[in-house]
Amino acid sequence: MHVPGHTACLAHLDEADRDAYLATLSPGADIDHRGTPFTGELLSTLLAALTDSPGLPYLGDAEFDEAEFNDDAQFSGAEFSGGAWFSGAKFSGSARFRGTRFRGAKFRGDAWFNGAKFTGDTQFDGAKFSGGAWFSGAEFTGDTLFSGAKFSGDAQFGAAKFSGGAWFRGAEFSGDAQFGGAKFSGDAQFGSAEFSGSAWFRGAEFSGDAQFGGAKFSGDAQFLRVVFEHTAAVGPLVCTGALDLSEAVFGTAVTIEAAAASICCRRTRWASTAALRLRHATVDLSDAVLEYPVSIAAHSRRFTLDARELAEPGLTSPRVRAVSLRGVDAAHLVLTDIDLTDCRFAGTIHLDQLRLEGRYPLAAAPSGVRRRGVWPVRWTPRRTLAEEHHWRAARHAGADGWTPAPEGEEVLVPAALAPVYRQLRKAFEDGKHEPGAADFYYGEMEMRRHADDIPWSERNLLAVYWVLSGYGLRASRALGWLLVAMTTTVLAMMLWGLPQDDPKPTSHGTFTGRSITMTTDTPDAVNPDESYRERLSTERFEKSLRVVINSVIFRSSGQDLTTAGTYTEMASRLTEPVMLGLAVLAIRGRVKR
Repeated sequence: MHVPGHTACLAHLDEADRDAYLATLSPGADIDHRGTPFTGELLSTLLAALTDSPGLPYLGDAEFDEAEFNDDAQFSGAEFSGGAWFSGAKFSGSARFRGTRFRGAKFRGDAWFNGAKFTGDTQFDGAKFSGGAWFSGAEFTGDTLFSGAKFSGDAQFGAAKFSGGAWFRGAEFSGDAQFGGAKFSGDAQFGSAEFSGSAWFRGAEFSGDAQFGGAKFSGDAQFLRVVFEHTAAVGPLVCTGALDLSEAVFGTAVTIEAAAASICCRRTRWASTAALRLRHATVDLSDAVLEYPVSIAAHSRRFTLDARELAEPGLTSPRVRAVSLRGVDAAHLVLTDIDLTDCRFAGTIHLDQLRLEGRYPLAAAPSGVRRRGVWPVRWTPRRTLAEEHHWRAARHAGADGWTPAPEGEEVLVPAALAPVYRQLRKAFEDGKHEPGAADFYYGEMEMRRHADDIPWSERNLLAVYWVLSGYGLRASRALGWLLVAMTTTVLAMMLWGLPQDDPKPTSHGTFTGRSITMTTDTPDAVNPDESYRERLSTERFEKSLRVVINSVIFRSSGQDLTTAGTYTEMASRLTEPVMLGLAVLAIRGRVKR
């Protein structure tokens, strides 16, 4: 760009004309030196003409697009009251903007470094950007320092390339921070940085170590498709919004410590071991790829950094909830103290190898007596799957306490849920947690009873099994039916089973010579003929009770019975021991270790 009133740029003006032009400048003046090659001396001379009384350069609108700075570019402490344009500029030496202030008005005061090339070290530490800061496509060959920089507007570093170290430690981003597609070949340091708006790292690549210890995200933090090749630790960090690690790739063993409202790890890939220590978060692991063991644990205390606890504004409940394991190979997954109340398990691979440790509450069946239509219903207390809640709520319109599925979520049928219960039952059995496995066996049988892919005869058999003993898991139900059966048998014996009187044997003998032949006859039992009221006597009750108790333990009472009583006792000896056995089986299932 030619100097006003001349036909040459500032670098090619003769000395007299250059001095005359510089004499016209004063602090705060607008300048336009696009495409101009600057030596260190020429830049110093220009900035000297714009220096105010404190001895610091003071510029209005400054246009340096495609300018070339062949030596060190020293802008430290300078103030740009208007816009600052450095798009496409080339810095062959160090670019020093330490403590520089960019105070321009909105829409005119942005600092533009799009496509700029910094060959040496770049120093923006402590710089203040009152407007937007645009570094999209910029290339930083040496170390880049933005430590303590303050970005009042949006900060755009999309597709920027950092060949050396990139230091943003303690930087403050009041607007949105955009690092989408940026490539960090060296270490990237974002420790203690504060992001008040959204932070976008979508598609970024961290070839070195990426450090976010102490970072605070007031909005969402997007790390979609980010590649962490050699990152050993992410965090501890605090994210009030959503921390999105979807489709991110972790190439080495990593520890992730985060306190966040939600963490999305859909299709995230861990190529090595990983440990996630979380607080407050709702975690979605749908289709995540776990090539090595990955553990997710709830962290009970606030994270600390340099012996200082990290504040967690806006985050209230420290519990960690998992909402989906669909598509995950659970053979490599360990969950510790994770709330699984809303977790969707259907579609999980090797679910029977999932390891659960600590406290892991699951969805519970509705408690108390609830009304379905005009009939009161009391559901059996047990652990259930969130998917069963969704199915039952859809089936009964959610009127009896079951949780409906989230909007847009597919409601699975019982035939699809039975295998899920079966695999979870096996996981608990392998972990020697038999009482917990019993709940999943109950759920499996419930789904089979309602499934439409098995014969109706089998479903009816399961229905009887459920009514009599809750699939051999509800001792109270089996004992209740046993008591009903015994009571009915006792009553039947008192009314029809015991004879009028005990038959008295009669003996007959024949004496022949010196021998006697004796014959004893026992008369048939005579049906009682007194009134029903008279039959309900204490004596008949005692005899009837003895008959029933003996029948429960497969023994004959030895009591003479009428024909009706004989068949009643046979039926009792067949059914009542079964009820007793089911009750014992249910108790065993709850105390087995």
